[in-house]
Amino acid sequence: MHDLVSIIMPSYNTAKYISETIESVQKQTYPHWELIIVDDCSTDSTGEVIEPFLKDTRISYYKNNKNSGAAVSRNRALQKATGRWIAFLDSDDLWLPDKLKNQIDFMLKKPCSFSYTEYEEIDEADRSLGVRVSGPQRITKIGMYNYCWPGCLTVMYDRNVVGDIRIVDIKKNNDYAMWLKICRKSDCYLYKKVMAKYRKRNGSISNRGYGELIKWHYRLFKEADGKNGLVSFFLTVRNLLFGFCKKLKYKKKV
Repeated sequence: MHDLVSIIMPSYNTAKYISETIESVQKQTYPHWELIIVDDCSTDSTGEVIEPFLKDTRISYYKNNKNSGAAVSRNRALQKATGRWIAFLDSDDLWLPDKLKNQIDFMLKKPCSFSYTEYEEIDEADRSLGVRVSGPQRITKIGMYNYCWPGCLTVMYDRNVVGDIRIVDIKKNNDYAMWLKICRKSDCYLYKKVMAKYRKRNGSISNRGYGELIKWHYRLFKEADGKNGLVSFFLTVRNLLFGFCKKLKYKKKV
């Protein structure tokens, strides 16, 4: 019996990209999956683009009553999930066809219950930016506090071991808040192959300056993780330092 993968996909105004993203799921060589899309009140034609894909009974679509952010959308999708394996894919990113199969095989063979893979960066027109992103082979709880090493589009965990995870409603770094919770129960291991493509878009919050990074990391540790102000500040500074480490050691031109 094959175990089901529940794929969590929040969406907001990604009509330009989401059909290609869904198709990258449908092309998976591991066919035992369900895709749960939660639309955060898109103001473009995202809903219309998704509609023809709903003929595939493995795909379900929900729309929030009001614009609430990615954390709320991910939590809603997680509540609907029925699979053993939980995976994440944002609605403008892409998977390679063997992503699910290879990652599950890796996790069962190791064995481990929390993993991530390497990915490459592409631009808004699907052109490769020539950057391959990796990370530590093993991430402990302390290592995860050092930095958010996994790319969200590559993460998978075993719900039989980790249990049901929900995250605090913060507008940025809500995926990182989830990894911090999971790492209390399981170390995270790297499958050292490129299995996904991360789209770098103009105007994305992830491309903003250090002031924004400091603000959102501080709020992550203080509001989502419950640390006091001094500890949150210390963790934020340490996070920025390890961010430089990632750029030097784990982001390579190819």
